[in-house]
Amino acid sequence: MKTFDELQIHRPQLARSYLQFLEAQPGRPLALFAPRRVGKTFFLDYDVTPTAKKAGLIPVYADLWLHRAAPLDAINHALEEALDDIKVPRSNIGKVAKTPVKKIGGLSVSVELGDEPQRRKLPETPELRFDALITRLAGEADKPVLLMLDEVQVLGDLPNGQAAIATLRAVLQKRKREVRGIFTGSSQEALAAMMVAAGGPMYQFAQLIDFPVLGEEYLELLAEHFSNVQRGKHLDLKELAKVFEHIGFKPELMKDIVKTMSAEGMADVQLTLKKFMKDNRQISGWRAVINGLATNRSRFTGPYSRREAPYG
Repeated sequence: MKTFDELQIHRPQLARSYLQFLEAQPGRPLALFAPRRVGKTFFLDYDVTPTAKKAGLIPVYADLWLHRAAPLDAINHALEEALDDIKVPRSNIGKVAKTPVKKIGGLSVSVELGDEPQRRKLPETPELRFDALITRLAGEADKPVLLMLDEVQVLGDLPNGQAAIATLRAVLQKRKREVRGIFTGSSQEALAAMMVAAGGPMYQFAQLIDFPVLGEEYLELLAEHFSNVQRGKHLDLKELAKVFEHIGFKPELMKDIVKTMSAEGMADVQLTLKKFMKDNRQISGWRAVINGLATNRSRFTGPYSRREAPYG
């Protein structure tokens, strides 16, 4: 039997629809907005990435919070890692196959190998390096690159943010045959300001889309597993849906609540939520998130009526 931590909802159809959208509009990225912790990163890692590989793309993921002071460096680091994986395979056999042969001895019984492949020098300036890495990676792979940038609104917070955004736009437009882009953001105001500010470098560039939160199928999965663990006990899906909305449709937090119910043998969802919020073992950050959502509701009204495609 699986554990609660192994329960996941995959959305390959949604991933395919996004890739189709990118294919229909070369050079124009998608910007997916949703609050934090609703599953954007999981979706990029476990749905978009394998779908992109099957579609003949090279997926590259970069979290711009990794280096908030210099996000272009975080992007370049991710591109360099992807380029390394192509040029210098991890296995010894792969390395030998990529290594040029300098000399073959008599009767082909001795082989002298040349130096291992070295990367050509790239520009030091982050903006030029970004452009060169996109070109080099696409050329080495002989496939377009799918650049996935998490928390892209970080660019708008930098003193030189407009220049970084302008670089991003220029490269994606210039290299539209070689690169596609999917951005995510958890600040609606910051992301919208970047994308729709008249006169800004991102004005009318990226297509801003609300990322659909998980719906009833996720709650059904949790409830089914709960019943498998707690024989004879069942969870009320309507009550689960109310709690899920109350906590801002955050799947990992919802999973923690159901795990608590399972561990204590409880089936009262609302009572468990109250106990969960008061439990000193829970980090203060979770309670702050829950309380903040209770007083300042997200503009998301619910997941069940949202369409899982960017069309229409």
